[in-house]
Amino acid sequence: MNTLNKRLFGGNEGLLGTLFLAIILVVVLPLTLDIFRLNLMGKYLTYAFVAVSLVLLWGNAGVLSLGQGVFFGLGGYCMAMFLKLEASDPVTTKIQTTPGIPDFMDWNQLTHLPAFWVPFKSFPFATLAILIVPAVIAYVVGAAMFKRRVGGVYFAVITQAIALILSLGIDGNQGLTGGRNGITDLKTLLGWDIRTKSGQYTLYFVSVALLFGVIMLSRWVLSSKMGRILNAMSEKEDRVRFSGYDVSDFKIFIFCLAAAISGIGGAMFVLQVGFISPSLVGIVPSIEMVIFAAVGGKRSLLGAVYGTLLVNTGKSLFSETFPQLWLYAMGGLFILVVVLMPNGLAGLWADYAKPWLRGAKKRLLERPPTGEPTTAGTAVETN
Repeated sequence: MNTLNKRLFGGNEGLLGTLFLAIILVVVLPLTLDIFRLNLMGKYLTYAFVAVSLVLLWGNAGVLSLGQGVFFGLGGYCMAMFLKLEASDPVTTKIQTTPGIPDFMDWNQLTHLPAFWVPFKSFPFATLAILIVPAVIAYVVGAAMFKRRVGGVYFAVITQAIALILSLGIDGNQGLTGGRNGITDLKTLLGWDIRTKSGQYTLYFVSVALLFGVIMLSRWVLSSKMGRILNAMSEKEDRVRFSGYDVSDFKIFIFCLAAAISGIGGAMFVLQVGFISPSLVGIVPSIEMVIFAAVGGKRSLLGAVYGTLLVNTGKSLFSETFPQLWLYAMGGLFILVVVLMPNGLAGLWADYAKPWLRGAKKRLLERPPTGEPTTAGTAVETN
């Protein structure tokens, strides 16, 4: 039981931290926020999937990806394609020139459904694609880069370039992808209206459950032998290679796992918000996702969730008041974290809060019970 606790939660301290976060997400937020704000929190939690994936990839394996928005977007588009096809039945689209295809295809004078769209009529296929498509793309990119020992800033720049290429590719193929407007007007999932109040509550709790599942899976990986190798790679990659391990294979695996986790976040984003567009795939959202992980603590899975919620809540409030300045505030926050808090919120907890609590507990235990004379008082009475 203790072994399972350590593998899934990181020990008693990790279990308490997980329970505390669960209370906030499952009890406090639903009871204190209206449905609009709760739906916003649900959207922010979908970004937390990417932040958790970056803790695995960047914080523990030492591989910084500035293109995780690519995998977030791919997962989102896979879900959106299924939802759009469900909403584009011949009866609903009978006023179109070509009924039975998405409206943006009809506007662009397509007369039949493209072949790569056809499998997404199946919900099981779409569900698998949410995981497999990002993982396959990550495998192709990872194998091409890591097998040639491309890493560090070069890999980060390449992933950023891939994000730009994908966003431009989606933007420039309006008839196939919806173009700049994206895929919109997504209303139902297997006939269930996802726009209702009960639907939004349900999707929020599904996001929370999936997020905790991803966190426990990540802890399981990090607490295994593979996790120890990943940590060693981030510190002394050459030493791990000279010890006989193929570093590239471990990097490819963790990159694919991080991509699949990001894809889940993208799919849940589409269900929460009801659309997907290339603006969520490009460079800016990918860099923002790195900021979420950095603020929470790049080596802390729970910290990534707190960082995501804190930054996005601040972004929302600040952009409502100062809409022209929030990007500067985001950049300033990232600089502040890098300079003053390199380990993020988790570092503040570990470096300051925990020692203070430990000292307070020690002082409390050393304090004599009420009514018992102190050593000094006993000495005075003896004299």
